Amino acid sequence: MDNEEGIMLKEMKAYGHLKPGHKGTKRLVAQFGAALVCVRYRYDERTGENLTTAEIIVDRRPRLAPRYRDTDMVAVAVPYTETTLREKLKTAGGRWNPEERVWRVRFGAIRDDTALVERIMRE
Repeated sequence: MDNEEGIMLKEMKAYGHLKPGHKGTKRLVAQFGAALVCVRYRYDERTGENLTTAEIIVDRRPRLAPRYRDTDMVAVAVPYTETTLREKLKTAGGRWNPEERVWRVRFGAIRDDTALVERIMRE
């Protein structure tokens, strides 16, 4: 789809929005299966055409880690034996929390260190 067609779809009025399985979606359900999210019917006043558009899922993967702001305090689990990572946390301003047995540090201070980011505890 070129840019002109993309703009064209935005400007068209959708007169029907159907979920998979409703009348008028059976052909697309057969074609796309569980990937079909919705079907929209549009009318192009400029050309007098009816258009059918389908929203489909093209990629699905687990979210690896929640998104954090640089100012968010995160809990990082690093075993006592990993002295290199503990030193990195200390350098980044991290503080040991003995009750929780985790390091607390601002995300922005470790965001570029994959080894530390992978150890962030989900809260």
